[in-house]
Amino acid sequence: MIRHIFTLMWNRRRANGLLVLEIFLAYVVLFAVGTIGSSLWENYRQPLGFRFDNVWQVNFLPGTQPKAEALGTLQQVLARLRATPGVLGVAVTASNTPFSFNDSRTAIDFADRPGGPKRPINNINSYAVGPELRDVMGLEVTKGRWFDQRDAVAGSHPPLVIDEQMQRAMFPTGESALGKLLTLNKDKQWRIIGVVRAYRTDGELKEPLPAIFGPIAPADTLFLPQSLLVRVAPGSGAALEKRLADDIRRIGPGWTSTIRTLDEMHSSQLKQVITRPLLLSVMSIFLLLNVALGLFGVLWLAISARRAELGVRRALGAPAGAIARLIVGETLALTTFGLVLGLLVAVQFPLLGALGERTSVYLTAIALAAGALYLLATICALYPSRLAAGIRPAVALREE
Repeated sequence: MIRHIFTLMWNRRRANGLLVLEIFLAYVVLFAVGTIGSSLWENYRQPLGFRFDNVWQVNFLPGTQPKAEALGTLQQVLARLRATPGVLGVAVTASNTPFSFNDSRTAIDFADRPGGPKRPINNINSYAVGPELRDVMGLEVTKGRWFDQRDAVAGSHPPLVIDEQMQRAMFPTGESALGKLLTLNKDKQWRIIGVVRAYRTDGELKEPLPAIFGPIAPADTLFLPQSLLVRVAPGSGAALEKRLADDIRRIGPGWTSTIRTLDEMHSSQLKQVITRPLLLSVMSIFLLLNVALGLFGVLWLAISARRAELGVRRALGAPAGAIARLIVGETLALTTFGLVLGLLVAVQFPLLGALGERTSVYLTAIALAAGALYLLATICALYPSRLAAGIRPAVALREE
């Protein structure tokens, strides 16, 4: 039966060539949408690693104030903000804060053991943060410890905290990274003291990247951070925001500052990230609509032109169910021709490693696109197959 159906469709390949091309294009577009959607879903399932509710970001510029004076002014600002009612915690940080579209990335060549072969670890998010960040952002330390007073004493190897993805990138076999030395910044070695769950400042829909954290000591006279993360009491609003801005302006008359909530920044980033997938999804919907209309039209015309053939089949004893299955089977066979062409294109992506996505993402997209087209073809064939099954042999033969 299946071989007979495919033979029928092959013999009509010229008549159905345009529809097969439409199915091929629809599959390619669905594969693209499925790839993006699967990637976003897999990224979303990974832990974000921090809590951004009731957290504000304060950015400031010291203007023309000399750096040494600006560092003193910053200490006064920090003391004033931490003493403000409604402020639960303040952490200094570099500008690559959550959802800010700022990043600071590095790459290293890492060897599992001294003298061993080195392998690259790329796209590492590098953060310079104050010790208060853990409490302000709710970071979860899974191994070792976070920065504390012990790290204020200068040592031969500055402390470093990494996330679990960096741990896996360094030691895929599961060996602990605690106590290991990591070479950064022109042969400067850092000692790993802790591992956190994650800190995905790019957002939950972006691909998770390895992360490392270096401390900003309270008495640091070399680095002037220009961003603060402030955890406030639930329900805090414009009144507290105005008070913080006024305090900063009063302590640093030449300073300019802006205050935004991480909730607002998260919404803005989310809109930007999903814009492209949404546009592509709208395009695929219109293309699928064209394919559905094409399939429905082809089936309608085919049944009208084959009334005599279908009537003979019924007269020879074919039940109505068999006629309906024949029409549905022919539709699925026609869809298969277009899918085969689309699969030839889709399988090149995981084989060649194009777009840099994970193989599981491509395989999921291939399956979803094929399933969607087969489902669409089945739905389009249901009503025409019922019409074909309802043809009466005597009426069809008399009309012929």
